[in-house]
Amino acid sequence: MTLEETDDQDNIRLQKVLARLGFGSRRTCENMISAGRVKVNGAIAELGRRVDLTKDAVEVDNIAVSIEPDLVYYLVNKPAGTLVSAHDPEGRPLLIDILPASPRVFSVGRLDYATEGLIIFTNDGKLAHALTHPSSGVEKEYLAQTYHDPSNLALRQLREGVEIEPGVITLPAKVGHLSPCLVKITICEGRNRQVRRMFEEAGYPVKRLVRTRIGPITDTALSPGHWRFLSVEEVRLLSYASSNSPKRAKL
Repeated sequence: MTLEETDDQDNIRLQKVLARLGFGSRRTCENMISAGRVKVNGAIAELGRRVDLTKDAVEVDNIAVSIEPDLVYYLVNKPAGTLVSAHDPEGRPLLIDILPASPRVFSVGRLDYATEGLIIFTNDGKLAHALTHPSSGVEKEYLAQTYHDPSNLALRQLREGVEIEPGVITLPAKVGHLSPCLVKITICEGRNRQVRRMFEEAGYPVKRLVRTRIGPITDTALSPGHWRFLSVEEVRLLSYASSNSPKRAKL
């Protein structure tokens, strides 16, 4: 038996799977396996290992890699006045309606009705769980336009943490005062309407809120109401970000 034999759909050579996922040429992936950098179901893989795309769990450098067939990843620029929901009894516009009907996908996290910006849709449950789990600490960056220019005290509150409900204090945030009434804020949590609530508690309600980055993913060319596929490299970067955040490392 040689490494060049034909694969069947559910029994594919590991180096071929890794090459398809963008880890490099077939030879590069063979070298990664030989170096002990790849695991299958928790065990270091050997060269010539075959995997079942529907069952086996693969890790590269201890980072989980999604190998299931037919996985899709959409980056969407949500316009204001749309819902991130599968249905709405009030008949308001649904963001999911702009995406292909098949395969069925779901959002990774949420943006409220008035908030704009980037959001990911996928049918990859493992990656979605990793990105939204409380321990992930994946950064989300926003531009917030306020009705009045925030004071230095308010900006310091946002940076240090705000009590958005009794006993619930947000983690420290990165905050940049870009211009009068315009603030860039980066958080690593995903509480409901968190950024809006932070500004409200600091005394400066938000007039407009746009999410501009999810972990390593950003796209200034993607227009509101449009979407695109995430590249293989972007999916890998998201997996890496969810597994290597400072917040997760502290656990």
